Amino acid sequence: MSDIVLIALYALAGATAAGALGALALRLLRHRSVAVSLTVVAAVSVTAMLAGTLTVAWAMFLSSHDLTVVTTVCAMAAVVSLATALLLGRWVVARSNALTLAARDFGRSGSFAAPDGNATAELAALGRELAATSANLEQSRERERALDASRRELVAWISHDLRTPLAGLRAMAEALEDGVAEDPARYHRQIRTETDRLNGMVSDLFELSRIHAGTLSLRPSRMSVYDLVGDALAGAEPLAREHGVRLVGEHMGEEADGVPVEVDGREMTRVLGNLLVNAIRHTPADGTVAIAARHEEATDTVVLSVTDACGGISEEDLPRVFDTGWRGSEARTPPAGAGLGLAIVRGIVEAHAGRATVRNVRGGCRFEVVLPAAP
Repeated sequence: MSDIVLIALYALAGATAAGALGALALRLLRHRSVAVSLTVVAAVSVTAMLAGTLTVAWAMFLSSHDLTVVTTVCAMAAVVSLATALLLGRWVVARSNALTLAARDFGRSGSFAAPDGNATAELAALGRELAATSANLEQSRERERALDASRRELVAWISHDLRTPLAGLRAMAEALEDGVAEDPARYHRQIRTETDRLNGMVSDLFELSRIHAGTLSLRPSRMSVYDLVGDALAGAEPLAREHGVRLVGEHMGEEADGVPVEVDGREMTRVLGNLLVNAIRHTPADGTVAIAARHEEATDTVVLSVTDACGGISEEDLPRVFDTGWRGSEARTPPAGAGLGLAIVRGIVEAHAGRATVRNVRGGCRFEVVLPAAP
């Protein structure tokens, strides 16, 4: 066996013994500070080198002078290595402590601010993740506050809107009961009208509760866009005539007519109906409400749009249009209703993996429903 192989074997034996002791030390100290672990690693490295060197020196029968020289060199290397490990460990511990304090403040105040200064890649990545989590939590809190405000407004408006027809119904019932109603038939018709209004309000509340609870049951089927628009126009035509509004189904083009969508026909008809009713009520007499559809080939989606002549919505109100209970500025506030129609629209559309948007156009605003085209 050659001398080189023997030297390698002796060095391996000495280094392995030192490495085994170092592994045992790391296991015993695994719950201590990272500075201690780094120091142990540095000590193991130097000890393994020293053990291998001394084993080889013993096997080669070096003189005591040469052995002293080798030992001194290894000892100096050990001192430098241990000092470097200690400095690095203290720096890592300091950065870790700073991050721990920032995380503690995060738990108390709800906002996270990464500590200043450089850090290791892992600690920097952890800081970025905590900052991203803080931002997401802040957004969630904002949404929760907005939702809570919408619920409070909804309760107030529902209470008001229910009190008015109930008071009217009670007054008419008392008049009929006392026999003082001059035209009982007219009272009966008014009672029926108010009952239908209350029934519609309760129906909207029930639909919205199912949407928020995630229990909205859909029965999708392949449908033509032309059929959806036709059903919506037929349902809104009487209201348009009553308000003196022209209801127009703009030419959709063969590219839209020939692209089917897979939706729940009943729910999607309700979506388009709510949009058309909302547009008709806010369009002045002799105005025009147009419904159209187009196919976006780039995204393979179908866009259904309803355009009114309401005069537009203020820019600060646009983000709140689909919020529960939103009824807009005074110019757009209807004499009845609790502001549930557009919230129901958004809920149903999102349940179909689509999205509902609104933007101002010349003379009014345009609501768009984006749905994925059927495969």
